[in-house]
Amino acid sequence: MPDEKRWIDETLTPWNKGKIEKRVNSSNIELKLIYGPWDVNIDYDKDLGFPGEYPFTRGVYPDMYRGKLWTMRMFSGFGTPEDTNKRLKYLLSHGETGLSIAFDMPTLYGYDADSERAHGEVGKCGVNVSSLQDMETIFKDIPLDKVSTSMTINAPANILMAMYIVVGEKQGVPKERLSGTVQADILKEYIAQKEWLYPPEAHMRIIRDMMVYSTKYMPKWNYISISGYHIREAGASAVQELAFTLADGFEYVKMGIENGLDVDSFAPRLSFFFNSSINFFEEIAKFRAARRIWAREMKETYGAKNPRSMILRFHTQTSGYTLTWQQPYNNIVRTAIEALAAVLGGTQSLHTNSFDEAWALPSEQAVEIALRTQQILAYETGVADVIDPLGGSYYVEYLTDKMEEEAYKYFRIIESMGGVVNAIKNGYLQREIAATSYEHQKKIETGEEKVVGVNIFQKENEQPINILKIDYTAENLQIERLRKLKMKRDERKVKESLEKLREVYLSDENSMEAVIEAVRNYATLEEIANVGREVFGGWKEPMII
Repeated sequence: MPDEKRWIDETLTPWNKGKIEKRVNSSNIELKLIYGPWDVNIDYDKDLGFPGEYPFTRGVYPDMYRGKLWTMRMFSGFGTPEDTNKRLKYLLSHGETGLSIAFDMPTLYGYDADSERAHGEVGKCGVNVSSLQDMETIFKDIPLDKVSTSMTINAPANILMAMYIVVGEKQGVPKERLSGTVQADILKEYIAQKEWLYPPEAHMRIIRDMMVYSTKYMPKWNYISISGYHIREAGASAVQELAFTLADGFEYVKMGIENGLDVDSFAPRLSFFFNSSINFFEEIAKFRAARRIWAREMKETYGAKNPRSMILRFHTQTSGYTLTWQQPYNNIVRTAIEALAAVLGGTQSLHTNSFDEAWALPSEQAVEIALRTQQILAYETGVADVIDPLGGSYYVEYLTDKMEEEAYKYFRIIESMGGVVNAIKNGYLQREIAATSYEHQKKIETGEEKVVGVNIFQKENEQPINILKIDYTAENLQIERLRKLKMKRDERKVKESLEKLREVYLSDENSMEAVIEAVRNYATLEEIANVGREVFGGWKEPMII
């Protein structure tokens, strides 16, 4: 074996005279100059295995991209339902292979377009959905038995899921044939994104209802996408994203088991949503470590016997945090590198961000470039020709092991606190992210961490580019649509269905059928959400200091 110490002492040190600076990655893991066989101790069967076999470090499917490319699922949605319907059709016509819907802030918080709290935000960062009528418009002439749809919605996820089910009914597509994912990861909302309606226990009960209902009636539906993306965007490191996301996942698994479900009946449809940031090798190692940890824990801790229960399937989105408003065309390069890391890390589907998103909602030109970035990776670069081409790299394997080691340190701390919900209630997870985010920003401001166009290679007097303007037109249209809907719907049926939902929420009965019936009768998003607000109350997080 080569002698690393001799090389450092006799060759490297005299050559550089001790001037080589210390380097760490985003997770504060100190990096050596070079890695070799002395840095890894790999048991191939235990630590790597073949793709499609336990522990799935090298990929979740035997043929990976040789059999089927990742799904190109661009995150889309703005303005009115008509605007978004048009954008979805545009993307499908340009080669997108799966739909992903972004909702505006009022929708994410369970408010209708005519709410005082919605003023100025309707259609601004996603599409507005105030009723079933809006969902019908979004999917007009898009057959739900021919597409899979991912919806990034959390606090009111049960309501949006119910709307999707009823749209399917109206198209003649039964819920058994609906394919897609609703995010519904409320734990990461408390940790990072801060969009909740009720206290944690109430939201977990609602997720339980979705889990049980989907397990019984919707075999193609993924009722939760456990999300590290927003944890990372809030300022977490790669290790924190890895650890907190998997900890959330284990919490949902425990909940399913505690409510009488066999782990192998529901675990195969748990999916994940990760961030792919700019530190190339760290991201690849994170994805590989995530698969191995999930497989091990599902098998050894939660008793899964079906290999599908041990498979960590995930969607990836390139980082929004790394996009800069300065020199926005640089973002095309950043996104391409992050997308490549996701592909080499083995993602199942991918969204690539648009270069102008740090300015405004993405233009059609920017969206097309983002999609073409994926298509060039898929069809021109050869990265899909070989499964896990970086497997066996001394550096990648060392970093994979190190990411796993650091994640387990967090697992032990969270477990000592009594689990994720308690760690949220005492503010531990939020404080960890805040501290990491502060240190990262401080390094940028002092120049210790270099960002091209921001603190090096700057340009003066930059101007905005390609801004897609969303004014109050969408808000006015949505308010008028709601007014007309309330005039023509059957108010007696609306009232009865909302009262039935109240009764169900006060009991321990599964609430999904009651929510679906309220949606069917065109009760609005806010009306349905308000039943929960009245029954469960609100929640305020602890002060983070």
